[in-house]
Amino acid sequence: MLWLLVAVPAIAALLSFALPWNGLRRVLLVLSASVHVGLTVAVFVEPPEPVLDGWIALDAASLLFLAITSVLFFVTSLYTVGYLAQEKRPATLDPTEAVRFANYPEAVFTGCLLMFLAAMTLVLVSHHWGLMWVAVEATTLASAPLIYFHRHPRSLEATWKYLLICSVGIALALLGNFFLAVSAKACPGESLHLTIAGLEQHASQLNRDWLRAAFLLLLVGYGTKMGLAPMHTWLPDAHSEAPSMVSALLSGVLLNCAFLAVLRGHSLLVKAGEGQFSRDLLVLFGLLSMAFAAAFVIRQADYKRLLAYSSVEHMGILVLGVGIGGIAAFGSLLHAVNHSLTKAMLFLAAGNTLHRCHTKSTAEIRGLFRVLPVTAVLWIVGLLAITGSPPFGTFLSELVILKGMIDGGRIVVAVAYLLALAVVLIGMSAIVIAMVYGKPAAAESSAESNPEASDTSPEPAWSILPPLFLGLAVLFLGLCVPRELSDLLHEAARVLGAE
Repeated sequence: MLWLLVAVPAIAALLSFALPWNGLRRVLLVLSASVHVGLTVAVFVEPPEPVLDGWIALDAASLLFLAITSVLFFVTSLYTVGYLAQEKRPATLDPTEAVRFANYPEAVFTGCLLMFLAAMTLVLVSHHWGLMWVAVEATTLASAPLIYFHRHPRSLEATWKYLLICSVGIALALLGNFFLAVSAKACPGESLHLTIAGLEQHASQLNRDWLRAAFLLLLVGYGTKMGLAPMHTWLPDAHSEAPSMVSALLSGVLLNCAFLAVLRGHSLLVKAGEGQFSRDLLVLFGLLSMAFAAAFVIRQADYKRLLAYSSVEHMGILVLGVGIGGIAAFGSLLHAVNHSLTKAMLFLAAGNTLHRCHTKSTAEIRGLFRVLPVTAVLWIVGLLAITGSPPFGTFLSELVILKGMIDGGRIVVAVAYLLALAVVLIGMSAIVIAMVYGKPAAAESSAESNPEASDTSPEPAWSILPPLFLGLAVLFLGLCVPRELSDLLHEAARVLGAE
């Protein structure tokens, strides 16, 4: 069963590269996503045994992030089918290039999208540090062509920046793996493989100095992929230039994979008696990420970059909650669920806006309610949710993290946390409210010069149902956290040594 979770999207990706018809590729995409959801449900019902001597296994943390990944990929696959059907070739292509563009980019796009799912799944089920490193690197290679889909110079720049910065980060993570191996040499009479279970079982015997150095490298390395400041610089460009459903997966799923890798390292240090060292670093990077995001959200001129900086903020919240520990760690894992749902919804809404208005400029989008009424509602709902307003799930998870700070006597950290949240709330509200409710200057002349901007045709179902589902899900989690989810979150926090 564990093999199938990785093999199904990987095989589908190879088929997608080979198929000559775009229609079949789209069917294959949705079918593969559906099968992946079914397999995820199956492993929840009956967890499979580890394979490859424990290199691939499932625990509560794997199950939690696997569920997020599978559901979000399925929802975005439905959006992707509609998006690809209406996508037009660039006007700059000459007629001889038209046929090639009509098939090759979609073949590459769909194939890489499915390979991206396979790589992310492998990250989540990897219980060996080396295999996890390979899987994280595979997510970079699989997702890079997705960012370059539109073949714009800015897309090319964003892709190279993504590859370069994340490759540096993953190189540091590899060095962290080497340091873990050196720390394991201190175990007398033991020949330890870099399996998570093996290292944690002998955690008290690991060399402390090498272990602390290893965690610092892993935090910086995987923190780069996670988008923690100041290693976040690839993230705004990649999220801004990628197609919106890819941005939704990058922010809602990929960042969680890197977060899990960081959590694995923190868990090892906790079991080795060095938990305070990792907690202090997580709090530091968490506050730094929130501060960077708050500074760049103010007067942001690109609404997709606005959402990208919001992701930097929320990645800071996640590691901050884990660094505080206790009930805040539970809140952090709950927040990972809420953030994934909310950010994916917002990026899909951003895709609808870009498709109709043909601009990412926050200053040029005004009166969205008159053009895209449903998408405008999604923007407002997303604004309330992503800024932690009641009654959405993000409010509950951010409140739990705050309670953990107060219970732990971290008052200064709590004040800094609230201040950053307030700045982001004000900055995002000023931009989104103006986009949705604002009245454009010289509206009549604008409509005459740009007829598409005044298009009031109904929004297609493929563009509104997926983000609407995600919005309802995060609203539900604000009103009621199912007992099954609560138990899974507590178990995941326990397994990761965070609670």
